[in-house]
Amino acid sequence: MVMNRRTFVGGTAALAGLALAPAPARAQGAGGTLRIAFAARGLRTMDPQTSIQGVDNWAIIHVHDKLVDLSPWRFPPEGSDPVPRLATSWERSADARTWTIRLREGVPFHKGYGIMTSDDVKFTFDRLRDPVRSGGVRPKFQNIEDVSVDGPAAVVFRLKQPDPLFLLGVLSDYDASVMSRRALEEKGEKGIATDPIGTGPYSLETVHQDPGQGVTLLANPDHFDGPPATERLQCLYIADTTARTLALLSGDVHMMEGVRSPGWADSIRAQKPDLVFDVVSPGSFFTIHPNLTVKPFDDPRLRQALFHAIDRDEIATAIAPISQRTYGLNPPSFPGGFTAETIPAEVAYRYDPDRARQLMAEAGVPNGFAFRADTSQREDYSAIMLMIQDQLKRVGIDMQLNIKDHTAFHADQNTGTNTLSQHSAALPPVPTQPIVNYLSTAATVKSDGKGGSNFSRYGTAIPGIDDMLEAALAEPDLAKRLDLVRRIEAKALGDAVILPVSTNGFMIVRSPAVDLGYKVESGYVNWPLTKARIVA
Repeated sequence: MVMNRRTFVGGTAALAGLALAPAPARAQGAGGTLRIAFAARGLRTMDPQTSIQGVDNWAIIHVHDKLVDLSPWRFPPEGSDPVPRLATSWERSADARTWTIRLREGVPFHKGYGIMTSDDVKFTFDRLRDPVRSGGVRPKFQNIEDVSVDGPAAVVFRLKQPDPLFLLGVLSDYDASVMSRRALEEKGEKGIATDPIGTGPYSLETVHQDPGQGVTLLANPDHFDGPPATERLQCLYIADTTARTLALLSGDVHMMEGVRSPGWADSIRAQKPDLVFDVVSPGSFFTIHPNLTVKPFDDPRLRQALFHAIDRDEIATAIAPISQRTYGLNPPSFPGGFTAETIPAEVAYRYDPDRARQLMAEAGVPNGFAFRADTSQREDYSAIMLMIQDQLKRVGIDMQLNIKDHTAFHADQNTGTNTLSQHSAALPPVPTQPIVNYLSTAATVKSDGKGGSNFSRYGTAIPGIDDMLEAALAEPDLAKRLDLVRRIEAKALGDAVILPVSTNGFMIVRSPAVDLGYKVESGYVNWPLTKARIVA
């Protein structure tokens, strides 16, 4: 469906006219079931080690456990350790290349699949590094040289290069959820995607036939942290903004993924002032990636023209306070992140329509050019891309947007079909991670969907930054590593292969009847609901 900004804003504005219905009594009791609705048309997969749509993580993180994790409500302060989960303790070598992880003993997998041991952990990380079956997640784990067992309750990771942030960056990622070897061998790859076996605080109870009803999870009474506060957790998929909003206002759901578009939060708050808005920052990094192998973006001057024609301050202001301006791949709040004052002027791409027109004239298209791009119907994608569409028109660039449902958009883009790809992902405060994900040759998107998130084909279509990345990953001194990271970002921005647009805090809106058990401050775009309870 080809849309323009007027069509989208009109639909969003209609929310202001919603009649506020009182929440029925059944929603407050809910029979011990906490219901949360997301902006997608259905579940894609519950296998954490494949390319997923982000909202599936809410089910994944409750079914599985990782070796270590962040605090449930915030990123840890710089220099502090993550929280032990399936790991109880760890040791590292002086050169940060060997990590020994001690495991919690006696932890059962769901549904009678036995006790988690070091063999399951080794199997998990061997699977993550398997070039045949793993897709976009593999580049994150490419620095692991070898995983060995040291008895049933310890594993040893040997790294190719030193990594002082190995726990925080690699082991705390949801991709690193520990899988049951027996379950995978019995169920196979397809089976585990819809019938996962983990050790987490919830187990899968039902994948509903109606995609909109999503999945229902059942509390695990044997979890090492104790059973969750609420018996069942249902993750529903309601792509339509109005329908999802009405479901919250009517009490059919207790929590919903907020709409990251201009004016939505204010309009809902005006109708029901007691709603609670939980927002994590920086949330998702929203980036755009021109495909270097197709016209018009095989010409660096037209890529630079595109970047100068985009007013990122206008975008951040329009979606404030959720959206915040970013300058490099790492947000300003992360170690090494560029700020407005520190980013080199020649790669800052400040809004400059005159410079954009000059570059187009130099490339032989003084009257502009046109291209077609896909985007997602999810509000943060569509709102930003429709604003960009308007901005580009001001300099004669015609971006014809094809808006798809979120699941289909990711499925297609992950096979490399888009001309101007967009990506929204939450990453840990590890400065090399976005470089590995978006700029390394190893992460290049592939037509079979088993590639990564290097949608520009940097390093394949034109020389990239792999040598510089290797040097950064080999540098054990954090200050020197951060300097190398900034040089890599400056080169990629100079080549105009990626444009960081904004960081978009992830927002969940909940009924005042739901007590999370803690206050959300920062972190990834999902957080555990194990302490959440319905209190009224």
